[in-house]
Amino acid sequence: MKENNNIRMQLQCPMPKLDFDVITLGHGSGGVLTNKLLDSGVFDLLSNDILDERHDGAFLELNGKTAFSTDSFLVSPIFFPGGNIGELAVNGTVNDLAMCGATPKYLSLSFIIEEGLPVKEFWDILVAIKYACEKAGVQIVTGDTKVVEKGKGDKIFINTSGVGPIHPKAHISTKNIAVGDKIIISGNIASHGMAIMSVREGLEFDSEIKSDTTNLNHTIIELIDAYGADIHLLTDPTRGGVATVLKEIAQSSEIGIDLFQKDLPIDDQVASACELLGLDPLYVANEGLFIAFVSEASADAVLERLRQDEKGKDAQIIGSVVDEHPKQVIMESGIGGKRVISMLPGEQLPRIC
Repeated sequence: MKENNNIRMQLQCPMPKLDFDVITLGHGSGGVLTNKLLDSGVFDLLSNDILDERHDGAFLELNGKTAFSTDSFLVSPIFFPGGNIGELAVNGTVNDLAMCGATPKYLSLSFIIEEGLPVKEFWDILVAIKYACEKAGVQIVTGDTKVVEKGKGDKIFINTSGVGPIHPKAHISTKNIAVGDKIIISGNIASHGMAIMSVREGLEFDSEIKSDTTNLNHTIIELIDAYGADIHLLTDPTRGGVATVLKEIAQSSEIGIDLFQKDLPIDDQVASACELLGLDPLYVANEGLFIAFVSEASADAVLERLRQDEKGKDAQIIGSVVDEHPKQVIMESGIGGKRVISMLPGEQLPRIC
């Protein structure tokens, strides 16, 4: 479905006719070429009242408690099954804000482009950014573009920063976690990392493994609106995967976590790819998932509500907070054995976000 939507967006946003086919150092000079690139691409495609001011910064109207986040994206390859670096950059910051219980409103967008990037690829990335912004309901309001010499980058790096008001019912903090809390994951794990690896390793399966990159803000705000303070903590298991995120929380909050392998949702193709490459899916990156620590009394209701959402249809309760073994995550295997889960010790998957 996503591919069809992207194709439709490209048809609606045909690439303008330009007198250059690749990005050169001149396009980062701030002069005529820079203005040609931005005028024909970024400003027209992402146009809105705030961006159209073309000021050095954006003038925003924000009231009350506000969340702010920033992230940089260096994925290789920049196009992968299920998405590209453009929508990844939007979704990543949108989701970081959503984990704070915020409604993302405004994003900044900065490019560092390597000399020689085909303009067609840059346009496809811009179209994906526009599409991702429309899905998430956010606006690009300011940004920057730089070009580096050939060999001093890797096609394109993107930074996005975002702000948004925090929902009045949101009380998201590690301090709220309590013994008995249930741990819910919103869908199948390890899809993004394995989509990247399947391209790099040239793996072929019965069906293509696709990245799970998507915006989660609408889903999360609906849950907060319904369950408020019963949702104690939200986090997204990106780099380092589910294992690293849970271990970080256990250590910082001095809690114990019991995890159950049989309840971890994973696509069969993704599980096969992990096994083939000798990777533990618990440590593989995700880009369209969140983990919620929810009060024991509301966990089943939150899970049921989440499963009614397309982005949460594969959600599962995967563990709970316990008195025993503080600062430790213990996973019970499908046959009843137990093992201690640690953080990712090094770099398992290079350049996945």
